[in-house]
Amino acid sequence: MDTSQLYDKAITWLVNAGPKVLTAVIIFFVGQWFIRLLRKLMHRSLEQKQFEPSLRPFLVNLLFTVLQVLLVIGIMQVLGIQMTVFAAVLASFGVAVGLALSGTLQNFASGLLILILKPFQVGDNIVAQGEKGTVTSIQLFYTTVTSFDNKTLIVPNSKLSNELIVNLSRSGTRRMDTVLELPYTVPFEELKKLITDTINHNQHILKDPAFRIGIAELKGETYTVMINLWLPAHGFQDEKMVFNEALLAAIVASGIKMPEP
Repeated sequence: MDTSQLYDKAITWLVNAGPKVLTAVIIFFVGQWFIRLLRKLMHRSLEQKQFEPSLRPFLVNLLFTVLQVLLVIGIMQVLGIQMTVFAAVLASFGVAVGLALSGTLQNFASGLLILILKPFQVGDNIVAQGEKGTVTSIQLFYTTVTSFDNKTLIVPNSKLSNELIVNLSRSGTRRMDTVLELPYTVPFEELKKLITDTINHNQHILKDPAFRIGIAELKGETYTVMINLWLPAHGFQDEKMVFNEALLAAIVASGIKMPEP
């Protein structure tokens, strides 16, 4: 093939394919500018609406990726590239990846639900997987909980969205129940006054809801007294020990004798 034939073929290709290529290049650059503009607008909108911080990067990147894929598909259509084989390969790849990452995708979907529905938030005290602790981080695939004895627990989000979670601090208050067993020789009214004085000297015990002191059970030689107190959810365990210590000191000082075990 001589030079003139190559030249003719090049000219023919430019005439036939040139407009398509030029159009594709224009679409690419305009599309990139438009996608970046939408990305900035979405990021700014999510910040103004104070949307969940952990979800912002994911949603912005998801929009960016989807638009980039659509842009590439559009350019391929302009250039006249057949999409049949490409679509089949992409579908097969998607099925394979989905099967391989089924557990990971489940954690991902659970993470989205947790961040959107907010059954618990960072700083909440929860009971999960048999452990009590404070939520320190919520990620898309896992949640980090620091137990009360300072263990770091990395819990897959699928475990938190599909199983029972007890949120100890959601309502802001918790009830503390204390049980005392005393002989009938100890007058209940005397004991009730002693407990009431101990409660009134504790500034951390809430006045609303009001505390309760009552006889829960009568036995052969003893009766059982139930005390219901309301405390702030955070610091509950510390305040419980402080109250029990003060109550024990008051009982010992009063000379009340507890029954033999």
